[in-house]
Amino acid sequence: MSSTSQKHRDFVGEPMGEKAVTALSGIGSTLGVNLSKQGYDKANVLLGQFLLLKKDTELFAEWLKDISGANGRQATACTQCLKEWCDAFL
Repeated sequence: MSSTSQKHRDFVGEPMGEKAVTALSGIGSTLGVNLSKQGYDKANVLLGQFLLLKKDTELFAEWLKDISGANGRQATACTQCLKEWCDAFL
C-alpha cells in the first residue's frame, strides 16, 4: 500500500494489548459484529488466526472474506495491518 489510513498507522505504531477487532484497518462496525459472532472479538484473536495461517497474506485475506463477508479492499487492508504489526513487534 502506498498510503495508509490513520487507523492503520495508529494500530501498527503501538502494542496490540486488548484492542477490539475494529481497531484494525479495514474492519468497521459491521465486519466487527460479523467477526465477533464467530469468536474474533479482539485484534489479538484475529492475529492468532493470521499466525496459524503462517502469515500467508493471500490465504488470510481469503479466510477473512469467507468468515466475515469482507470485500477485497477490506481484507487487504486488515491483512496488511496485521503483517506490518508483526514486522514491527514480533
